[in-house]
Amino acid sequence: MINKRILTKSTEIAGLLLDNSKSEDYSGYDPFDSLNSRLLQMTGLDRIPIIRLAWLQFGKRSPINIRRLLIVPKMRNPKGIALFILGLIEDYKRTNNNDFLSDAIGLAEWLLSQQSDPLIWEYSCWGYHFDWEARAFFVPKGKPNIITTVYAARALYKLGEILNRKDFIDASFSSAKFIIEKLYTEFEGKTFFAYIPGEKAFVHNASLWGAAWVAFVASKTKNEYMANTATTVIRESIKAQSSDGSWVYGSRNHHQFIDGFHTGYNLEALCMARKALNTKDFDVSIHLGFIYYKNNFFSDNGIVKYYNNNTYPIDMHSVAQAIFTLLKVGNELSDEELCKKVVVCAIKLLYLEEKKQFSYQINRYYTNDINYTRWTQAWGYFSLAFFNRYFESKYEKN
Repeated sequence: MINKRILTKSTEIAGLLLDNSKSEDYSGYDPFDSLNSRLLQMTGLDRIPIIRLAWLQFGKRSPINIRRLLIVPKMRNPKGIALFILGLIEDYKRTNNNDFLSDAIGLAEWLLSQQSDPLIWEYSCWGYHFDWEARAFFVPKGKPNIITTVYAARALYKLGEILNRKDFIDASFSSAKFIIEKLYTEFEGKTFFAYIPGEKAFVHNASLWGAAWVAFVASKTKNEYMANTATTVIRESIKAQSSDGSWVYGSRNHHQFIDGFHTGYNLEALCMARKALNTKDFDVSIHLGFIYYKNNFFSDNGIVKYYNNNTYPIDMHSVAQAIFTLLKVGNELSDEELCKKVVVCAIKLLYLEEKKQFSYQINRYYTNDINYTRWTQAWGYFSLAFFNRYFESKYEKN
């Protein structure tokens, strides 16, 4: 049984995270928003790829927040808003307080208004509120990506189901058509869903989350083509899984690392797809992956490691995904006990009592306390709201 003090503390912190975010109208900074700098844009240097990449990485890695100096505005992030909606739904289900539902409706209606240009993309889909320069590609603001789209669709569907809101559900189902028609990729002998339209990099967490959502929509709409396509894509990532249960991030040379929260993404997505497709075909992959996950991404005292071979940075995003992975994929008593240890450790190491927020990251030689709404606080709130409802219902049953 859960120690009630843990549950009381995590419930209190989740409430404070929500209140703080709400007071900012759910707007804020993001680790990757530096290209929104009006100062950079005024110089014209934002048109040079190497400058964009260096500028973005500097903003992401600097422990000093210079965004005001660089004139980077606080903004809402569609994925962050989706995470808040999902957390509000957890709190509503835990408390039956309609205030949570009311807030979720307002955010969902905003999310509908922020879809990527339908004249270009045809179906419901979402991107980030900033330009994003990666080593392999450049993604302009608003161009849809698979991860943001899946989280937005999940949030809209869950809320639409509660409210019987057809507009929310229709948009969520439409996103599966976007994934099928705009992201399905066959390249170098591999079949997968791309991260963004036109990109050829095979990234496992992106492909698996896309497949999981397509499988879910297929199960609700009885669409056999969608179900078969999702299955084909999932098998490609299962085939790429190492014999020890691990996945590298993706197929490119610079993707050959193994980290915790993307491994958790993979496992959660596989579990969602398994349930939607009503199959046991993924059981071995999930089992091996989960054993690897538990054996390689947790220290004895509950710290969630970022990489399989390096604890640092200690990051709330990794903690949040650990909560979901342990309770959704594992769900055994030992997994619950580890999850409680993870939450206690995260509160001790990462929670800033005076600021009522979580730190972004603890690195080996310094701590970065910048308040990142989407990456840190939204994930913190959603995961703790889920944790609280999971264990409160269990506590009441016992």
